[in-house]
Amino acid sequence: MSLTKKELELVALGSSIGGNCIPCLEWHYQECSKLGISQQELAEAIAIAKKVKEVPNQKIYETAEKLNGDSDVQKEETCCCGGESC
Repeated sequence: MSLTKKELELVALGSSIGGNCIPCLEWHYQECSKLGISQQELAEAIAIAKKVKEVPNQKIYETAEKLNGDSDVQKEETCCCGGESC
């Protein structure tokens, strides 16, 4: 089974966010719009991409604080998707 064009563009949209590529994000956002993907669907895809991207950011901050001896660091052991399996 192959991914649909819609699915491929949503993956590309999320990958663009993950890769910090503004030209790619703009391109794939427009492609998603051309395919009739709703703003709500785009918002959901963007929200998931943001959550996935935030996990490594949070982990690096926690590690830096731990190395610096900060005892008030609280680890978040949840998945990027709010505890649901990715």
